[in-house]
Amino acid sequence: MLQNCAQSNCRIIPKKLRDMKREEICRLLADKVNKLKNKENSLSELLPDVRLLYGETPFARTPVMYEPGIIILFSGHKIGYINERVFRYDANEYLLLTVPLPFECETYATSEVPLAGLRLNVDILQLQELLMDIGEDEHFQPSMAASGINSATLSEEILCAAERLLDVMERPLDARILGKQIIREILYYVLTGPCGGALLALVSRQTHFSLISRVLKRIENKYTENLSVEQLAAEANMSVSAFHHNLSLSPAPRRCSI
Repeated sequence: MLQNCAQSNCRIIPKKLRDMKREEICRLLADKVNKLKNKENSLSELLPDVRLLYGETPFARTPVMYEPGIIILFSGHKIGYINERVFRYDANEYLLLTVPLPFECETYATSEVPLAGLRLNVDILQLQELLMDIGEDEHFQPSMAASGINSATLSEEILCAAERLLDVMERPLDARILGKQIIREILYYVLTGPCGGALLALVSRQTHFSLISRVLKRIENKYTENLSVEQLAAEANMSVSAFHHNLSLSPAPRRCSI
């Protein structure tokens, strides 16, 4: 039960919210996404870093390429496959991608249980400003990042902020004025949560993880060029063996559909 939301932070049937189960709240949020999806073109101008996700058709295991971002689902689920790793994201687990990653994905959705949620782009400038505001606070101790793809429990705080984001998206002025603040709030909860180290590595230009991210982006943009392993390792300021090790955590992009 989302007690934080019940304390007036969320606007979904406030009087009944204390008696609502998480599944019921997520179902209402999925309905909101469905209602908003017809306004997505105008909403993308107001909130370019937010994309609505909605579908009622399942998809078999298929290659996809995801850009860095935070994916929050309220209904339906996806299963991803990358090398030997299998991961699931749904109404209980959000997904964080910090490098452009190719992997294979299965989508589970029906008309009764659609795939519905939000995708938030990670604005590096906003992330840097957030880190500056946090400063050297002793309570901010993010874990180290080990991969370009991470998932964590969708907390009450993130779910509640996501509801408020959907709520302001129903009104253009509110979306324009308040939307970015709510996105910043979600970013803060992710940064101070289990995936915080991955975001911290993304913004720190001297970490191996961030250097690998830059190399992956170069491979993606220059896939027609002949790039040697030695050249890429030098650009990442690593030995060839260290480059191979770090690259194994974040596989190089290949041509595949979005």
